[in-house]
Amino acid sequence: MSRAFILMFDSFGVGAADDALKFGDEGANTFGHIAEACFKGEADKEGLREGPLKIPYLMELGLGEAALEAAEGEKLPGIPKTDYTRGVYGYAQELSHGKDTPSGHWEMAGVPVMFDWGYFSTDYPSFPPELIGQLIEETGIPGVLGNKHASGTEIINELGDEHIKTGKPIVYTSADSVFQIACHEKHFGLEKLLKLCDVARKLVDGYNIGRVIARPFIGADGDYERTANRKDLSVLPPAPTLLNKVKDAGNEVIAIGKIGDIYAHSGTTQEIKGDGNMDLFDKLMEAARSAPNNSLTFVNFVDFDSKYGHRRDIPGYANALEEIDKRMPEFEAALKQGDLALITADHGCDPSFPGSDHTREYVPVVFFGPEISSRAVGKRHSFADMGQTIARHLGLEDLSHGEAIQFVD
Repeated sequence: MSRAFILMFDSFGVGAADDALKFGDEGANTFGHIAEACFKGEADKEGLREGPLKIPYLMELGLGEAALEAAEGEKLPGIPKTDYTRGVYGYAQELSHGKDTPSGHWEMAGVPVMFDWGYFSTDYPSFPPELIGQLIEETGIPGVLGNKHASGTEIINELGDEHIKTGKPIVYTSADSVFQIACHEKHFGLEKLLKLCDVARKLVDGYNIGRVIARPFIGADGDYERTANRKDLSVLPPAPTLLNKVKDAGNEVIAIGKIGDIYAHSGTTQEIKGDGNMDLFDKLMEAARSAPNNSLTFVNFVDFDSKYGHRRDIPGYANALEEIDKRMPEFEAALKQGDLALITADHGCDPSFPGSDHTREYVPVVFFGPEISSRAVGKRHSFADMGQTIARHLGLEDLSHGEAIQFVD
């Protein structure tokens, strides 16, 4: 049996990357600052969690050691040195020009993004008048609300009532290369929102925008929440990824969560949605029990980023890590001889940092499986090293980028 599993902890950075200053992210450390807040009792929340961060299983796999290596000798309160590790651990610097979701995912799969995405203005209005005019003309909507940089949860509460009253979609952007459209599932309609996003996807191509995201929500009277029916409309990766290589070899690629959307449905054979981290973990477990030989299962745990990182919710992020940690023994027990699993991230989103955007950080590189022994592999100079390692494990031809990690001398 020889299968591969990628567990993408969306936004779980382990320290400011060596080019973080260029992005205004010097000093960012998603893992380090969460652990420090827990250590100091600043992440206690009644009915949710309290005390130091409790992730013993992830620490044993080498996650803490990866973070300490990335810190290059700097002490990280709340992340003690681990006496015993079982995984292959290190950290990786991103080559891609951005700190966005597609760039991190694509590079990890062997395709760094070596061009600059287009971005919308941080000033109001964010979107060019001609773009909004085209969107209105081609879809017949009565206009738009928002048209600015915003937090997704805040803007729906700010403008949700007016949206329901007027039928005008809420449009907003962020530091990512993204055009987001939020509409009420009942009053506007999910199908209508998705059709609107299809039109927007075509219109933003000329601006070199990475994603259009449908953000459906529910609720009333200024109290709204987003639903699990989010849909990302991404451009295609610029070259074949690890997923394409696995599929082209005649093997299964099981994409769980938003993975299919991020890769523009290229290279997948099954796409399985989930509502929240625990439901996504349930889907991962189903795949771990049934995935065939030479398959790749790839899951993105989106709550870390969308619910806690962007919302700057340290207790929520810490609790989400602890929930995943409790389920890791269940997953590892389902692995079979020859299987290889990877824990990593696509970027950072330090919940202690100002603003609500991603942070340019190193990401953890933690491989484990029934035949893996503890080994430190230090700094990797591209996320692509992880994809190359998995390609070698599955007996595929080499990817165009990346150096495979050696598990033994």
